[in-house]
Amino acid sequence: MIDASDLLTYAIVVLGLFLIPGPAVLLVLARAMTGGPRTGVATGLGIALGDLVHTAMATFGLSAVLMTSALAFSVVKYAGVVYLIVLGARALIEKNDELALPASQPVDAPRAFRQAILAEILNPKTALFFLAFLPQFVRPDHGSAVAQFATLGLVFVAMSAVYTSLLALAAGQISPWIRRHRRIGQWQGRVVGTIYIALGVRLAFQER
Repeated sequence: MIDASDLLTYAIVVLGLFLIPGPAVLLVLARAMTGGPRTGVATGLGIALGDLVHTAMATFGLSAVLMTSALAFSVVKYAGVVYLIVLGARALIEKNDELALPASQPVDAPRAFRQAILAEILNPKTALFFLAFLPQFVRPDHGSAVAQFATLGLVFVAMSAVYTSLLALAAGQISPWIRRHRRIGQWQGRVVGTIYIALGVRLAFQER
């Protein structure tokens, strides 16, 4: 099983990524502002369910790689490290515009839920992120790889559902703040990029 210290580190990194307003956060806020808290919560839960699908695909796909050979899994793991560092570098280099809530038409909660699931499942960036991110916290010598992947994925999904639900309920206070502080988007990439690069470098040398 996963060490408590590794799981805590993982949870802190995930929380750090959540705290930076990204497309999912902005969509939840936009839906909550146009359709009410119930629609916002439904959107967040739909995104979390889409992430659960990505978790399942990463769990069984990468576990199969691990069962094939430890070397193959190491290749996947370090390819993920490189991907995270590249993502971080791009986030630091790219010019970020001011944050703005996306345009959102009023829809009912069930429809918002379905749309969020489909959008998240079909997002290739999310799939690549899970394939790169989850293996960094899996250790073949700590027991079942399936159990480790599933634990990490479920923690991510649970944190996402709780966080986006709280955002939806507080959208009336948060959305005006974002509108008043749109320039936060100009340093958003720097923060996210630093997190990705630091994570990639730390994990690349973790077992050396």
